[in-house]
Amino acid sequence: MTGEQRMFLVDSHCHLDSLDYENRFKDPSEVLARAHEAGVTHLLCPGVDLESFPRMYDMIKDLPHVWGAAAMHPENITPDNKDWLDETLEEYLSRDKIAALGETGLDFVCTPETRSIQEESFARQVVIADKMKKPLIIHARGSAAICLDIINAVNCRDVGGVMHCYCDTVDVARRSLDMGLFISISGIVTFNKGENVREVCRYVPLDRLLVETDSPYLAPVPKRGKPNEPAYVSYTAKAVAELKGVTYENLCNTVSQNFAECFRVTLD
Repeated sequence: MTGEQRMFLVDSHCHLDSLDYENRFKDPSEVLARAHEAGVTHLLCPGVDLESFPRMYDMIKDLPHVWGAAAMHPENITPDNKDWLDETLEEYLSRDKIAALGETGLDFVCTPETRSIQEESFARQVVIADKMKKPLIIHARGSAAICLDIINAVNCRDVGGVMHCYCDTVDVARRSLDMGLFISISGIVTFNKGENVREVCRYVPLDRLLVETDSPYLAPVPKRGKPNEPAYVSYTAKAVAELKGVTYENLCNTVSQNFAECFRVTLD
């Protein structure tokens, strides 16, 4: 990073293409302006399927300090699309400003009925990430340990990436860290029922944490119940700073450095 006096804060996971542009925002530039007012300087927008990726990419490709990612989200895997072509994803991953393969993973809470094809898809995507030298953005609901098992099974232990919106146990967090993955904390850390996330946040070393909104979902307190937006990652960062016993500025700059390391990008 350049400029010792400048403070960085990155929203490491926000769905810019899913925000409400009919009633809440005029366009993505307004979202970025609100984020910058809150001190949020850089963002990453993950993909959720191959069909919608081109529209998302057209939205973010010319936005300053915004990166993207491409993948098949586990909730979007169906028997009809499970055999998508690897070459399509590889082409998307080769585009400028695409920093990761994500959002991929396993979801056995919302879509348990597709478990077997989710596991097959995730394994294929891990291999592609390793081949393309892109870190993973891993969505894991009721499945974090199995995600790690699959990464090991396909011999891609060093692929790197992040356990997005982490909600699992300290033990699985330890395994994730041992595999070189970062742990990303969302607004759940501010929820009354988020003690397990707070416990993980206390456990994970500061230099392995990221923060995110997952906007438009999971708005943190005091915005709970409202549509989430990148500007609100500042509330999550303040909660994490308190849990870690560091200043807000220290937290922001450290997790932003972590983001740059995780996604192999330069913040300026």
